[in-house]
Amino acid sequence: MSSVGEDCNELKQQYDACFNNWFSERFLKGQTDDSACAPIFRIYQECVKRAIREKNINLQEIDPIYETDSEHDQTTNSTGNQQQKAKS
Repeated sequence: MSSVGEDCNELKQQYDACFNNWFSERFLKGQTDDSACAPIFRIYQECVKRAIREKNINLQEIDPIYETDSEHDQTTNSTGNQQQKAKS
C-alpha cells in the first residue's frame, strides 16, 4: 500500500521494514521496546502530516476521533499515540 503522499513512499517502506523486523525478531520473542524504529517513524509521520496539509485533507471529515471535545484536549505523546488530557 502506498503512503498518502508520493514523496513519503520510500520512508513508508523503510518504516515498514523496520517495524516488520522489530515485530518478528524482537516483539514476538518478548522484547517490547519499540524505540528502534522511532526515529524513522517520526520522519515518516512528519512527511505524512505535510502531505495531508498539502492535499487539504480534513481529518475531522474522515474520522470523528479528530473532532475536538470542549472538555478535553487532544495531546500526542512521544510515540505519536494520541491521549486525552482533561482541561483544568
